Amino acid sequence: MKNTSGKMLDALVNSMFKFVDQPLLPSQKNFAPVEEIGSLVEIKCTEGEIPPDFAEGVYIRNGNNPLFGGLKSAVSIFGQSHQCWVDGEGMLHAVYFKKDQHGSWIISYKNRYVETETFKLEKHIHNKPCFLPVLQGDASAVLAALLLNGLRFGAVNKYFSNTNVFEHSGRVYSVTENYLPQEVDISTLETLSDWDVNGTWDRPFTGHPKKAPSSGELVIMGTDAKKPYYVLGVISADGKKLHKADLKFKRSVLSHDIGVTQKYNVIIDHPLTVDIQRLAMGGQLMKYEKEGFARIGVMPRYGDAESVKWFEVQTSCTFHILNCFEEGDEVVVRGCRALTSLIPGPDDDVGFNNKFEWFSKGFNFAHHTKDVSSADDIFAEPGYLFSRVYEWRLNMVSGKVEEKNLTGTEFSMEFPFINDQVTGLKHKYGYTQVVDSMASSTCGMGKFGSLAKLYLEESYATTSAEGKCEELIKVEYHKFEENNFCNGSVFVARHGGKGMEEDDGWIVTLVHNEETDVTQVHVIDASRFGSEAIAKLTLPQRVPYGFHGTFVSMPSQS
Repeated sequence: MKNTSGKMLDALVNSMFKFVDQPLLPSQKNFAPVEEIGSLVEIKCTEGEIPPDFAEGVYIRNGNNPLFGGLKSAVSIFGQSHQCWVDGEGMLHAVYFKKDQHGSWIISYKNRYVETETFKLEKHIHNKPCFLPVLQGDASAVLAALLLNGLRFGAVNKYFSNTNVFEHSGRVYSVTENYLPQEVDISTLETLSDWDVNGTWDRPFTGHPKKAPSSGELVIMGTDAKKPYYVLGVISADGKKLHKADLKFKRSVLSHDIGVTQKYNVIIDHPLTVDIQRLAMGGQLMKYEKEGFARIGVMPRYGDAESVKWFEVQTSCTFHILNCFEEGDEVVVRGCRALTSLIPGPDDDVGFNNKFEWFSKGFNFAHHTKDVSSADDIFAEPGYLFSRVYEWRLNMVSGKVEEKNLTGTEFSMEFPFINDQVTGLKHKYGYTQVVDSMASSTCGMGKFGSLAKLYLEESYATTSAEGKCEELIKVEYHKFEENNFCNGSVFVARHGGKGMEEDDGWIVTLVHNEETDVTQVHVIDASRFGSEAIAKLTLPQRVPYGFHGTFVSMPSQS
């Protein structure tokens, strides 16, 4: 009977729903998926050379690589539902740095899909799109998609595993925050199994787990559309034990990142909400509520909901934390802050068909002269997707908050990263990818034309467009050639470099040339940041723009 009902549901969906490809503009060509390359391919330095004290290891970048030709929409009598720009199956792109017996570098490349259970179902069993899109679209179509996906597959959406890669206790994992991580064999990129921490973690898992300084514990969290909305976890350094705490949120939020200090966990609660009831009333499943509240929580490492000290902050959206640390009575939190959310995209009043205009206007800062600083001004002028590096100082004794911008309005910055050795500690430097405003406006999707180095202990006074005095930090830029854009940037510390300067190492990033359709790996000396890359390696095929990367040193590999 179960088999018969399953076939009936399949027949119903096949007769009522039609999958259609979402069109790509010429300027969006490198967002299109690629095929798996197969065997490991040796590559050479096109320019420069890898220094001898560069660490042996693997640079891995994760990103979405949709099956069956690209992102899909589903059309039916209920209306339309659409995949979002962050949807699509995860594909790992790995560059292996290894020395031979003579000390010469052998460098090779490989890519491979992350084969989650839903990937296997669509690719190996049905060999066609099956899951109906759920993140955007007409409310009735999204509701129907959620219901039918759940009935047919026991999951309301696909497990994409396309956001990040991380290492813990000698094992490497791929992750997206709507499901568990997948352990990956770093040598072959084969997907091994889901990681549920020995059966103790049974919910979504953040895309940005953080290793606590000194202890090596992994601090995680999982948000969900149903209660409990937010659960925080602390995994032991050996990966075997778990402390878990329901923080008793009263709303479901998409919180993408979490912070750590020596003693505390840092929790972001911003008004990017997921609400089934709102969807049932004809609204969006996921929506940034610009009138909603934002707060930051500071929790002792092994605390619970009652031990969290909450700080009300100005309403905003912070997807990515740069770093957190303790200083005197304060916990200092730094991240990339915007006044609305890129995910899932435009509100219902804009409409899916006008999403290009929404993205373009949001990225177009050429005529943006007003210093928009509050939620009330969102959408009043172009540039509402502008992201600035921001600082919150949370006084644990007085309960007061001091918050300010650290960077100006010349460039929008996102995807921040640091030398991992200073995670949770006071630090001098940070790094971000820098949005190319004009290219992003033309494309209607984010493109990053340069990198920024943040000098967090060097500042200067300036006056904003509204005449306000601001104290901003020094920023140095590494610019790529015209129509070259980066992604997946990481810091790689010099091998054996502990005790040296914090910026003693290299930035490794993927750079795609849209004129030649060629992707390279650039290695940049972090201490001579504005100089030309010390090495460039051309890959055997293009790599689509993606999300986050990591570098796993050889001793960490199992």
